[in-house]
Amino acid sequence: MAIARYSLAVDRRGRRNQDGNEQTADFINCVAFDKAGEFAEKYFRQGMRVLVSGRIQTGSYTNKEGVKVYTTDVIVEDQEFADSKGASSGDGGGYQPTSRPTPSSAIGDGFMNIPDGVEDEGLPFN
Repeated sequence: MAIARYSLAVDRRGRRNQDGNEQTADFINCVAFDKAGEFAEKYFRQGMRVLVSGRIQTGSYTNKEGVKVYTTDVIVEDQEFADSKGASSGDGGGYQPTSRPTPSSAIGDGFMNIPDGVEDEGLPFN
């Protein structure tokens, strides 16, 4: 069974460090099993933007000094690239996603105008 452990750096929006010049980040520990672990090991690189979903799992252990250490991990259920190969700061691992074409009648907010003469009965969300 393949197991991949990695940390995601997640910027805290609007928060700056004590010097006031850099954003602070949280580091989220992730664990991916089987094919998801193989995928992460093969394609993910430091600096890449990725989307991860899963469940939170907490645990604890006693270290060599006898101190109890508490852990929190995301057990990965789904993971994917958030950027195209050219947009990521990593090498991309050879991944080249296909992008959705932008509809020519799209409004600035991502919605499409319905052309005149189209009846509401033909729309799937009546």
